[in-house]
Amino acid sequence: MAHPYARELGDFLRARRGRLRPHDVGLEPGGRRKVTGLRREELALLAGLSTDYYQRMEQGREVRPSDDVLDALAAALGLDDEERRHLFTLAHAARRPMPARMGHEPERVPDSTRRLLRVMDTPAVVLGRHLDLLDWNPMAQALLGDPDDYPPDRLNMLLLMFDDTATSKRNCPDWERQALDYIGMMRAAVATDPTHPRATAIVGELSIRSAEFRRLWARHDVRESVSGTKTFRVPEVGDIVLDWDTYPLPGHPGPVMLIWTAEPGSADADRLQLLASLHATRAAFADKCRQEDAP
Repeated sequence: MAHPYARELGDFLRARRGRLRPHDVGLEPGGRRKVTGLRREELALLAGLSTDYYQRMEQGREVRPSDDVLDALAAALGLDDEERRHLFTLAHAARRPMPARMGHEPERVPDSTRRLLRVMDTPAVVLGRHLDLLDWNPMAQALLGDPDDYPPDRLNMLLLMFDDTATSKRNCPDWERQALDYIGMMRAAVATDPTHPRATAIVGELSIRSAEFRRLWARHDVRESVSGTKTFRVPEVGDIVLDWDTYPLPGHPGPVMLIWTAEPGSADADRLQLLASLHATRAAFADKCRQEDAP
């Protein structure tokens, strides 16, 4: 059985080679080509490696490249800083005879973090290392929908992104960009432990049932920390454009807090506050009905 890190490294190299074209690196395309990207021998030549050595790396066989070789590959592939770090992470792990055993204990949200969520006046959630939704505040519920509508094991941002019935897909006009961000975060998590059962279960399920996921996952994009802008399509108040950022929890390298914010005084901030007010009114009405129905 191939070393799991070496296999992930090979897949990453193959995906990155496939996105390059001969003219990107100053080569003449020449004749008919069987591959859309660079050939293995072309990439090996650019990196100063033998074709056989590079082929063994892509095949996930027992190869332990030096840092100099990794530098040459990163340059030949035109990797950015984040992709370069990902390459080194996988390769360094692949040098070990066996993957290090890692704890797979359930992820927990500190009580202080839960309290912080409740006092924040902007949507925020806590995501586990594999994008499980661990906690959220009322404004996030107003924006994203009620997580209690889903079984606990389905509360995962990737599973929800590729669920045709989920609010996250219906109300997201820039759906593919958001999906790529979450996929990139999952790729970074897989790089730290490619055999983790939660990652294996999520990626395995989505690979079977979603052609969209298979296409985007095959790109091998990686994101370590993510920020960006997202448009939410909310029927009650109209489109809301929010900036979003992720923040690691102190002392907890896995989970992160994901926070959406609007420019103060903007129309988006007004719509967000209106949505929060509507949500609070509905929640108060529901509580009143429950109290009246109680014996």
